[in-house]
Amino acid sequence: MGQTRHLLGLSGGKDSSALAVYMRDRVPEMEYFFTDTGKELPETYDFLDRLEAFLGKPIARLNVERDFDHWLTLHGGMLPSSQVRWCTIKLKIRPFEEYVGEDHAYHYIAIRADEDRVGYKPLKTTSLRNIEPKYPFKDDGITKEDVYRILEESGLGMPDYYNWRTRSGCYFCFFQRKSEWVGLLEQHPDLFELAKSYEKFNPETGERFTWSQGESLEELATPERIEQIKERTEQAKASKKKDKPNQRLIEILTDVHDDEDDEEPCLVCHK
Repeated sequence: MGQTRHLLGLSGGKDSSALAVYMRDRVPEMEYFFTDTGKELPETYDFLDRLEAFLGKPIARLNVERDFDHWLTLHGGMLPSSQVRWCTIKLKIRPFEEYVGEDHAYHYIAIRADEDRVGYKPLKTTSLRNIEPKYPFKDDGITKEDVYRILEESGLGMPDYYNWRTRSGCYFCFFQRKSEWVGLLEQHPDLFELAKSYEKFNPETGERFTWSQGESLEELATPERIEQIKERTEQAKASKKKDKPNQRLIEILTDVHDDEDDEEPCLVCHK
């Protein structure tokens, strides 16, 4: 077995970013990495650049040569889904394990003290596990409110996409809610069109391969449907704000999105 390393994976989301800030001076030898799918939002790349400057050391970018399109071709054009999450395995977990190699590694994971979630699950089936997870936020009682404070006090703040989306990940992630698809259409119409180009319809079988459950992006993008989604979202936000007037806007939006679809996304993609 090789050297002992300290590793912290960044998703571009608030929790892993706050953990990087939190651990910067606690573990000076920390290595930071980002498994790049090649399909991230511009806001994600911008925020990683700012975070890199704050940390004072490079964030290793994995998957430079094998992005989402590479693996989509190898999967015969089959889009990933919540039932078949090949993207998480091929674009997130496997590159991480290759990055670690045979070294012994402490893997720092941004699960908070107010969450009940399971962290990294290895793909390797060997009896000797060389990747040991660590949960500083859980150990130190760090909650969601602390995460906001850490990012604010660092001067980094939140990634800009949190104005309309409450999870990090690919711009076409199948875990996006309807209102987040509308946000992508309005904020990045070019990326929305690219996402739409991946969808397929088999006229022989009638089978549809769409990102958003129950409707294609072309159907979702009609003016009538957009208005319906936005109206429902605004009504839900108003209701949440009335119930909890002191909540942050991002917390209100998160509650609204969770009510719309609270299916847990892949931990490695959105923390």
